[in-house]
Amino acid sequence: MTRRRITRGAVGATAAVLALGALQGASAVGADRETEGVGSSSSATTTSKVCVGTQPEGRLPSWGPKGSYPDDTPLYRTLAYVDKRAKDRPGIFTGLAIDDENLALDVYRVPGHAQEKFDADICGTAEKGVTLRLYDTDVTERGLKRLVDRISGDMERWKGTFMIWSVGMDSHRVHVGVSDVAKAEPILRETYGEELMKHIVVEQEEQASID
Repeated sequence: MTRRRITRGAVGATAAVLALGALQGASAVGADRETEGVGSSSSATTTSKVCVGTQPEGRLPSWGPKGSYPDDTPLYRTLAYVDKRAKDRPGIFTGLAIDDENLALDVYRVPGHAQEKFDADICGTAEKGVTLRLYDTDVTERGLKRLVDRISGDMERWKGTFMIWSVGMDSHRVHVGVSDVAKAEPILRETYGEELMKHIVVEQEEQASID
């Protein structure tokens, strides 16, 4: 499956990068990850709804200057619309993921009355053939960004025991790249607590070298 993970931001359809390098030369990393780290946990999500677009192709505005961008397709035009509408829903929106192969978008959001209106809006506007898979979460994009900021401030806190090499987020989780998962995971769990650890994936990562 070809799947690109993004979080809402500029409507550019490239993978969002929200990673931070440690001062000892660690590299920033992208947020496009699918494999969860050993011993880590991530926020549970459930698919509450699947809908398929019915609007005529070309109903939505073109993706960039008309005809100039290869991803000016029903999928990416629908993505641009969802992205735009998500900006009006910061209290419920978590993130997006693109499944190119299946012409689908995974949309993560917090359940509630505002979510129901959001779902109806994007499902009713999606172009024909585009599938929207809608997932319930218990964290917003703003909450994930705050968690990224908090962990990035602790990147050197446990130097000598383990190192945090990178911190980034995908559509509904925060990824933490560390030098030793076995040492890092229990310390991070004790520090941030079970509730926040639901949204954290701890992954083994080597320090980047500069050639």
